[in-house]
Amino acid sequence: MPVPFMGPPVLVDHASGAAISQMPAILLYLGETLELLPSTPELRALTMKVVNDANDVIDEITLDGGRQMWTEARWSSFAPRLGKWMALWEDLGRRHGLTAHSGFLLGGEKPGVADIVTATLWSALTERFRPIELMLEETAPMTAGLARRLSRTPALARLAEWSRREYGDAYCGGDIEQSLRRVLNV
Repeated sequence: MPVPFMGPPVLVDHASGAAISQMPAILLYLGETLELLPSTPELRALTMKVVNDANDVIDEITLDGGRQMWTEARWSSFAPRLGKWMALWEDLGRRHGLTAHSGFLLGGEKPGVADIVTATLWSALTERFRPIELMLEETAPMTAGLARRLSRTPALARLAEWSRREYGDAYCGGDIEQSLRRVLNV
């Protein structure tokens, strides 16, 4: 084991020999080493908030990795919460000058970890689940615009293409994805 861990993801930086597990820790490491973190402590903390919020959305949309399956009642109860998540992203972006056509989640001149995480989270969900795409467009149009813009950058476009080749239309796979597709009628 390159680092003690319970499950993926794990990053091994062969150049430095560093091994990191846990998505937030990996993104902190990549942000530092690739200079994708903002310069102020407040904005770095907000970046980590976005990373952890994205982790929470993933946990919630997969019902903690499939601990339960989606039912119509469970989805009806959850949909307002998903809308709240979207609204939180929208408010954070608004506070930092984001518009539907320009800007970044935490301001600045170039995208950072918070923007990449935002684009990856919301584009993966909206590309695979049209009802979630419609909800994001309605609830958080600036966030949707940011996700679309960044998803077209060469690096994220290549990642999405690779993911489609490797996994097709799968989002999380297995019974949990089947139950989600069933309640969303997709």
